[in-house]
Amino acid sequence: MRRSNLALVLRHLRDAGPRSRAGIAAETGLNKATVSSLVAELVERGLAREGELDRAGAVGRPGTIVKLDGRAVGGVGVEVNVDYLTALALDLTGTVLFEQRIPLDVQALPPAKVFDATAELAARAVRECRRLRVKPVGLTLAVPALVDVKAGAVAFAPNLHWTDVPVVAGLTERLTKRLGRLDFPVRMANDANLGALGEHAMGSVAGTADLVYLTGEIGVGGGVISGGRLLGGAEGFSGEIGHIQLDPNGRRCGCGRKGCWETIVGLAGMLRLAAEPNDPVHDPSLDLEQRLDMLRRRAELKDRRTLDALAKVGTGLGVGAAVLVNVFNPRVVLLGGYFAQLGPYLLGPMMAELEARVVAPDIGGCRVELSWLGFSAASRGGAHVALEAVFDDPARVASAGERDSG
Repeated sequence: MRRSNLALVLRHLRDAGPRSRAGIAAETGLNKATVSSLVAELVERGLAREGELDRAGAVGRPGTIVKLDGRAVGGVGVEVNVDYLTALALDLTGTVLFEQRIPLDVQALPPAKVFDATAELAARAVRECRRLRVKPVGLTLAVPALVDVKAGAVAFAPNLHWTDVPVVAGLTERLTKRLGRLDFPVRMANDANLGALGEHAMGSVAGTADLVYLTGEIGVGGGVISGGRLLGGAEGFSGEIGHIQLDPNGRRCGCGRKGCWETIVGLAGMLRLAAEPNDPVHDPSLDLEQRLDMLRRRAELKDRRTLDALAKVGTGLGVGAAVLVNVFNPRVVLLGGYFAQLGPYLLGPMMAELEARVVAPDIGGCRVELSWLGFSAASRGGAHVALEAVFDDPARVASAGERDSG
């Protein structure tokens, strides 16, 4: 019971913000003596701290404000995508401790080489946490793939050209060589699902109970939050919405089928429409945002080929999104990845298709928003998932006395 109540108080501080002990007691239904004892333990474990006095509306002696303490533990999120790697570390308050993205042509490399580069970047994030005296409690890897979570393996990643690849084992082995014995778990999940969790936890529409998150990379991924929960699917294989078939006679997709949605609106399809093959926007050695900035400048200068390409992608985006809106009736469709970067040029044709194709009036009360997390949504979601273990069971973090005796 005490462990459950510790989790209740810690989550309340995260979700409701700093509170006095009396405020926590009133809002959680716990009695004041219990809350005082729980807060004292959370402070001892380095998960909460006491700050200024609560003078607002105080009658008699004011209480002390209690807030999350980000100095004890952190979570690491790492993303492997077709042409880049990202690592990001968050402390318990959601403050970014480390963030780096590097260009990498993952498709052109064998998995072992990708593991090497990923482990090196992830190790930098862990070392920075340790330098700041923040203990990593987990690392979550985001991959654009069908993920066998229990096995820690990629079942199928068409855009990476990976099938049955034991990613977690390969990454763990390399991290151990760089960092020594790991005292935190390494896990893996689909990138779009982690992106949806990251957006739901800390993005521009955080807390939206019914949300469809669409991320534009080389492929197209999607995560669905329904009633405040991620829809993971019976075997955890949700998120591969880019393989909805929209044109049976269309271009061949990396998955082997024809006319998948991502062949129309994925980054590769958009770049193919916007520029010749030798154009620098196709160069995977350049940072992705740099390449997108080139396209944005061309659009601002009214380059006809660029504008036509973006209009066609916006139309295709609306066609596929209408299917999802008709099925899930979300409050928000949130565009991430390159969709967010070039959103102002996509929204017009996308909205026209949604209005024409969604059966419910007024698009079912749905609005379309652009993510402000950019290409960090999946890695943020991964770090958030790693930290969930602490919010589920704060007692897993040693107290000062336990650390001293250990």
